[in-house]
Amino acid sequence: MKYGFIGAGNMGGAILRRALSDGAIGASETAVFGVQREKLARTASELGITPYTDVKQIADDCEILIFGFKPQKFAEVLPQIAASYTAEKVVVSMAAGISISYIETYLGSSAKVVRIMPNTPALVGAGMTSVSRNENVTDAELNSVKAIFEALGKVSEVPENMIHTVIGVSGSSPAFTYMYIDALAKEAERGGMGREQALEFAAQAVLGAAKMVLETGQSPEQLRINVCSPGGTTIEGVEALQSLNFEEVVAAGARAAVLKSKKMTK
Repeated sequence: MKYGFIGAGNMGGAILRRALSDGAIGASETAVFGVQREKLARTASELGITPYTDVKQIADDCEILIFGFKPQKFAEVLPQIAASYTAEKVVVSMAAGISISYIETYLGSSAKVVRIMPNTPALVGAGMTSVSRNENVTDAELNSVKAIFEALGKVSEVPENMIHTVIGVSGSSPAFTYMYIDALAKEAERGGMGREQALEFAAQAVLGAAKMVLETGQSPEQLRINVCSPGGTTIEGVEALQSLNFEEVVAAGARAAVLKSKKMTK
């Protein structure tokens, strides 16, 4: 037994399913812990993995432990994990506001800790996940962790002090993008387009624009310039957004998320 998922809610469950379906981890080497026994039994049966109802036991049996429980549960669950934890095991936490040093206070200064920050597009294999490690985690161990999350999209290592910035730029920003897509679709509806078709046009435009940034090597500014013909429709729309401080409004949303992340960290 190698991979132990302690909690498999919305994000933890999505990670578990994507990693299994992508082949990043095998069902025979994967276990899951849950407190809702009927749900746990269904999940384990569906995925062909081993269910645990004792958190100390899964911590004892697995080499990589993925924490999928809520931040407010850490003070309750970490002492139970500490009873079985040994320093060769790697723990992976995705909880907002829970620092590596906080986990170390329960598991010890020799603990191997990786902190991740995924985002919701991971649910469809298009996520962006940051990974941050303490000095006890080797390159080989980090690569084993990264392989899990590469099944969900892109992965990039950052120092832990950058995790607040990650929350602003990718952790929370999908919500801002959904607002943008919805606004475009609603305007298309006002122009007579049906809701479903309007969403398809708006969402595909955002998807395509994102791929242009990632695949052409050109800056977002240059790509914007490329499509703004003088006197054309696009530059008219861009100038209208600039007059409303569109870029500053978006930046303000990211800053607010960053500040909240800093306030809630322990």
